[in-house]
Amino acid sequence: MSEGTDRPRVTILPEHTKVTSGTDVQEKLILAARVFSDLLKPTFGPRGLDKMLYKTDGTTAVTNDGAKIVAELLVRHPAAKMMVSMAESQEEGCGDGVTTTMLICGSLLIEANNLLRKGLHPLTLIGGYSLSLEAARKQANADAIEPDEHQIEAVSETALRGKGAESALDHFSPIIVEALQTVYQNRGEASAEHVCMFKTGTGGLRDSRLVRGFTFRRRVQMDGLPNNLEDAKVACFDGYLKIRELTRDVEVKISNSGQLDSFIEAETERKDEICKCIIESGAVAILCSGEIDRDILHQLSDSGILTIGDLDSSEIRNAADALGARIIESPMDIETDDLGQCGNISWERKQESDGVEDIIRIEDCPSPSVVTIEVGGAGETGTEEVIRGLHDSLRATSLAMGETVLPGAGAIHCRMAQAVRDASDAQGGRERLAMEAFARALETIPATLAENGGDDPLDRVLELRASARDRTEPMGISPDGKAWAVDGVWHPSSVIEKSLESATETAIGMLRIDQVISSRGD
Repeated sequence: MSEGTDRPRVTILPEHTKVTSGTDVQEKLILAARVFSDLLKPTFGPRGLDKMLYKTDGTTAVTNDGAKIVAELLVRHPAAKMMVSMAESQEEGCGDGVTTTMLICGSLLIEANNLLRKGLHPLTLIGGYSLSLEAARKQANADAIEPDEHQIEAVSETALRGKGAESALDHFSPIIVEALQTVYQNRGEASAEHVCMFKTGTGGLRDSRLVRGFTFRRRVQMDGLPNNLEDAKVACFDGYLKIRELTRDVEVKISNSGQLDSFIEAETERKDEICKCIIESGAVAILCSGEIDRDILHQLSDSGILTIGDLDSSEIRNAADALGARIIESPMDIETDDLGQCGNISWERKQESDGVEDIIRIEDCPSPSVVTIEVGGAGETGTEEVIRGLHDSLRATSLAMGETVLPGAGAIHCRMAQAVRDASDAQGGRERLAMEAFARALETIPATLAENGGDDPLDRVLELRASARDRTEPMGISPDGKAWAVDGVWHPSSVIEKSLESATETAIGMLRIDQVISSRGD
């Protein structure tokens, strides 16, 4: 083959493929991350503002919850997708701290961009960020304390601040703590998944209450069924409450009327046997996941037994956990030990409503491992935002009940920033520049709190930096943007540590990218 200049050019990629290399790569990735960070910045803190999300299906949502905003955005940029993955990881792991994570990650990349322009190598930056993360972890471990009852309640209040439920903060916080403590006593663990939410659609937020049991919506098939049953024993069936149908097609040949009567009589006897087993068990209420035969329904109603069917599997499971009942596959297998107990079971039908479902309440269970928070409020969008805030608070509070807590309001981030600066003094190389940049990125949290509170962020950060240097009590940012000794603002340690780790690892992952190959040409 000729070695001249006219030799054929070897083509590996299609001509429309665009390859970006060098510092342009980091600049583009950092710019995308910065846009994402700036989008969430105004929503941060107790004075954060809301975003209105207009979805593709025409519905709207008003929220300042970082996880909700990120989940609704249809991002295309690869750097933005990395940020979305980071936010989802934080939400799944802790249920709170998504906005904090996004802000720290964005600040780390902005600080990195400044150093890259000055000629610092990306791997040097990565080394400095890794050293900084270790120093910040040590400071967080040193400041962590075992929470008492007041601090656990403060964790729930902190997670609710700035959300739709803040107007009833003193009402919801005790409800959240009591709900988790009730679950913990009867289950041995406290988890937000075991606290159900039910929208009443009436009243206001302060009409919300905790139900030691389970509340759900289902249509009660007969108006004459018993209601308001006290000290009720309840059976939970996973299946149909009727004679099972044959799985194969069968033809029954009847030659005279006597045979027809015998056939109908056998079917009736089978139904009577099902009802007899239920009645003899002592159950006064039946919850069933399948269809209920009309003859069985009427016979049980005549015996004073409330029967509700067509529940889904999660409702049957939650009802059984609240009642302390065992889920039964067949009514013929029912035993007294399988029944659950509650103080009251009732159903309510709103005649003025267009809804086709009634409200069924299972209340005052003696040892419920599932409880329900009935959330008042007539506004659909507003109530959804309140429930989101309650769920975040439940997740954070459940974590605090099993681990240590750290001071919030930006205090712990300032103290970690000072620890990173102290650690940088021992570094003689260029990693020191990266560690100083890491410390400045951590101070984005108090700076944003001060800015959203209406004060000067630079002055407040300098004030907190001096306090952290003097090793005084934790100082943070008050709701009105002033520096104050942190009082009643606490976070679970895992929320802070997971947030810091996710933000740092995502920033490091982006800094390692030196080339972007786009097959779309954009």
